[in-house]
Amino acid sequence: MGGERILFVTGKLAEFALRRIVTAISREHDVECEVAVLPISVAALMNVDWVLRKLQVPADIDRIILPGWCQGELSRVETCTGVAAELGPKDMHDLPSYFGGERQFAEDFGEYDIEILAEINHTPQLSDAEIVAEAARYRESGADVIDIGCNPGETWPRVGEVVRLLRQEGQRVSIDSFQRTEVEAAVAAGAELVLSCHGENRNWLAELDAELVVIPDDPRQLDGLEETIEYLTDRGCSFRLDPVLEPIGFGFAASLARYIEVRRRWPDAEIMMGVGNLTELSEVDSAGINLLLAGFCQELAIHSILTTEVINWSRTAVREFDLARRLVSYSLKHQVLPKHIDSQLVMLRDAQLAEYGPEALAKLAASLTDPNYRVFVEGGELHVMNRDGYYRGTDPFEIFDQLQDVDPQHAFYLGYELSKAVTALTLGKKYQQDQSLCWGFLTVPETSAHERRRKSRETTP
Repeated sequence: MGGERILFVTGKLAEFALRRIVTAISREHDVECEVAVLPISVAALMNVDWVLRKLQVPADIDRIILPGWCQGELSRVETCTGVAAELGPKDMHDLPSYFGGERQFAEDFGEYDIEILAEINHTPQLSDAEIVAEAARYRESGADVIDIGCNPGETWPRVGEVVRLLRQEGQRVSIDSFQRTEVEAAVAAGAELVLSCHGENRNWLAELDAELVVIPDDPRQLDGLEETIEYLTDRGCSFRLDPVLEPIGFGFAASLARYIEVRRRWPDAEIMMGVGNLTELSEVDSAGINLLLAGFCQELAIHSILTTEVINWSRTAVREFDLARRLVSYSLKHQVLPKHIDSQLVMLRDAQLAEYGPEALAKLAASLTDPNYRVFVEGGELHVMNRDGYYRGTDPFEIFDQLQDVDPQHAFYLGYELSKAVTALTLGKKYQQDQSLCWGFLTVPETSAHERRRKSRETTP
């Protein structure tokens, strides 16, 4: 690609920072970069038709890179200029990685071999409509099997009806109960997996047409596990093993060691892990725990997990593990770190930060000629600027008190943007005015104020 001439298109406000970025790109990639500054303050407001009226393309340009937010039919640029055109990243600070080429993943990225069982807790207390809705939500989040959690010490006479209902919805179902009548009714209705089997109930469970999850009689010692395995093997039963993950403070490390021991003793056995014992019982955001346990399962060839979403900090646990299993599968298969592959599980903070720098902000503030406010988060401060001044600090109320003649509409807008900016400042997140803060897979797309006004003008008779 050496010797290629690339034209980067931008607006007036981003010129200084963009020139600094493309200078580095030019040195690193042996290309010639030029910058076309069009007569518009915010590059995100460009559209293709307007660009074509304003853009003059120098001779011998090989590629045109437009701002990522540019609207319109991109092919028209190539048709009218005779030069290949593309949209760059929405944040120009991402240009170095974009220009260098996004990391190319094998076609198998996204594949996985760990099955997710998602438990609906206390199912007997829910209506049929609530059960169906919860199961559908779990499946949409990535669950493969819906686990029916019954109430210990009680018998639920409608368990068979509910399993049959879920099967009619196309769901795979497992039953989580030690009550014989509940388990038998669930299996008869189509439940394919039973949690759990041990020395006390293996006799009657072995007669059922379902796979069994085998647990030790005493998890702390793996007592009874080998006997139950032999018993079920002799009878041709299908089963998977679960040495039982224990919460932190109640034998967590020892329980991990038991999984390793079970894999050593039964190298070809299917194994399951109840990760909810950690995500539900540890007062911390669950995404990191899910990734860590997914990595453990992947390395140990544990092909199924059981989880749930009862406690609020685990309310997206199924989706978290779905993303985690894909990431660790790719990592292990291709022997790469689970880093710079997929950022959807980075939610509290961002994968990377980029700043304009104090010099660029000062030049930008000095160049402004309109009353619209620009907001930035850099260097541990909030930065607000327009033609009337440049205000900075950590307290948005103090900054707002310095602003001049702010009408109600702008006051609401600034309050909204400063609220996002303070959140970004507090958490160390990337802030971009008029755009959503990034919360990984939880990000809610945001329509900018400029875009709202543009659409309003287009629809107004």
